Amino acid sequence: MRLLSSAAFALLLLAAPAGAQTCQDPSAFPAWLEQFKQEAAAQGISQATIQSSLDGIAYDPKVISYDRNQKVFKQSFEEFSGRMVNANRIKKGQAMLVRYDNVLARIEQQLGVPGPVVVAIWALETDFGANIGKMATIRSLATLAFDCRRQARFHDELLNALRIIDRGDMPASAMRGAWAGELGQTQFMASSYVKFALDFDGDGRRDLLRSPADVLASTANYLRGYGWQPGGSWEPGSANFGVIQQWNKSQIYAKTIALLATRIAATQ
Repeated sequence: MRLLSSAAFALLLLAAPAGAQTCQDPSAFPAWLEQFKQEAAAQGISQATIQSSLDGIAYDPKVISYDRNQKVFKQSFEEFSGRMVNANRIKKGQAMLVRYDNVLARIEQQLGVPGPVVVAIWALETDFGANIGKMATIRSLATLAFDCRRQARFHDELLNALRIIDRGDMPASAMRGAWAGELGQTQFMASSYVKFALDFDGDGRRDLLRSPADVLASTANYLRGYGWQPGGSWEPGSANFGVIQQWNKSQIYAKTIALLATRIAATQ
């Protein structure tokens, strides 16, 4: 084999995915980040977004600790649903149906997903936006994109987070959520945000942090994107229950969404 010239070798390094370097030694993170910035620019992300989002970002060992210490879900459906589908959450969900009646009616008309289902997801994910998380999303995603365990997945999520910023939905400073990069009141990953988020309140931005209209419509749009059938049942065994499992593949969690939606819908 012919030896590559130093210039050609440098070009190959640039073309390689950011993460081809050592990915368990935190001291390699700054060099990885500089390579990722070049890749982001090659993907069409503006320099303004790259600088505002990535300059000064540091490796976060807390994120890796959370990733390595996830507890296996061991509760039964009865245990989990008994805790999550409580009287307070049902009552508040029913109040949200009334409060956002016009928005939810538009959502069902345009996207085919009934209000109780999206309100149930909203309730279970963040208690109607009360607990969206406080961790810096870009730092979390950059740490996970550098780390070896799920590098390819989070490399793409980080690029998509930059696209959210680049298209003007929110600045990097506002992008805060759960430790693995979940964003907004129904906890979208950045790739789903880019694909499914809607500007339903008409303010020119897809804001899943502060706009309930955008949150609810985008959640419905996600379900529609996976094949929701308007007018159909969402009970376990139905086609629409299979769509709910695309939201969360845990059978127990999906059944809990369906149960809470049914309980919220009971007064309609």
